Amino acid sequence: MFGRRHFGTTFGAAVLAAPAIARADKFPSGRVTIVVPFPAGAATDITARIYAERLSALWGQPVVIDNKGGGNGIPAAEFVARAKPDGLTLFATSAMTQAVNPAIYDKLPYDPVADFEAVTRMGTSPFVLLVDANSPLKTAAELTARLKADPAKNNFGAGALPARVASELYKMAAGVEAIYVGYKSNPQAIPDLQSGLLSFMMIDTVNAKIAIERGALKGLLVTDTERYPLLPNLPTAAEAGLPDVLLTTWTGYYVPKGTPREIVQKINADIRRVAAMPEVLARLEAMGGAPKLMSPEEFAAFTRSEKERWGKIIRRANMKVE
Repeated sequence: MFGRRHFGTTFGAAVLAAPAIARADKFPSGRVTIVVPFPAGAATDITARIYAERLSALWGQPVVIDNKGGGNGIPAAEFVARAKPDGLTLFATSAMTQAVNPAIYDKLPYDPVADFEAVTRMGTSPFVLLVDANSPLKTAAELTARLKADPAKNNFGAGALPARVASELYKMAAGVEAIYVGYKSNPQAIPDLQSGLLSFMMIDTVNAKIAIERGALKGLLVTDTERYPLLPNLPTAAEAGLPDVLLTTWTGYYVPKGTPREIVQKINADIRRVAAMPEVLARLEAMGGAPKLMSPEEFAAFTRSEKERWGKIIRRANMKVE
């Protein structure tokens, strides 16, 4: 009797699982779109294109990039949140839409947790505290001393919300005052930093590395607990005497809420296959480091914790949308 009941339960579970397995086996059944909330050429866009090319070959279906830049990523996030939950629309985004916007805006047309299924984190990147390359300042301590000596003349620039949050964190940790100047993108602020209109700025490591290598800017620290492999001469926040200036931005993939779990798992597994390809790994490492992938469950928990973490900094700095 026991054996018969046991057999029936197993058989029933197999029958229920069969449609799920079939859906995963047939995915994708058509063109896949990766929505990127940044313009073409941004680091997230470049990475998405690297993956799109390999995933297209793996899946035997076209994988296209749809750049929906502007609006701090809100239009792009809303578009994906309202898309059909079939796995054919992916969201390649960053901490900006999932962790920063919820604390900056009183109302959003999407919920970063409730409206998405987390697929995987892709990578992380600290920020770099920068001054003009010709500045006599050599350390973060020297910058802090100068800012404290003449607070009325201090300005900082940012063209992306995460970069502004990083700058506000430095201000609070160092006990300095500076007025925010907004730009359409982080690179657009660089000439004003060089000319002296800005006192400092924080930008992502990809753009910081480019500016430092061409002799435009000078780095004073990275906002991480370890030195950045592609800028090994820059001290960490702790080494620079500012151990509380710890903040890393990140990128990851999401799909609309309600996408079948087996499809989410398949996308995760196939992204891992692509990330392990030697030529892909080499290109990603040249851009800033090896992928730091997560399971869907890990990334969902990570998203919730990052939303809270960034929110605390933003509320403490009393940041508002202008």
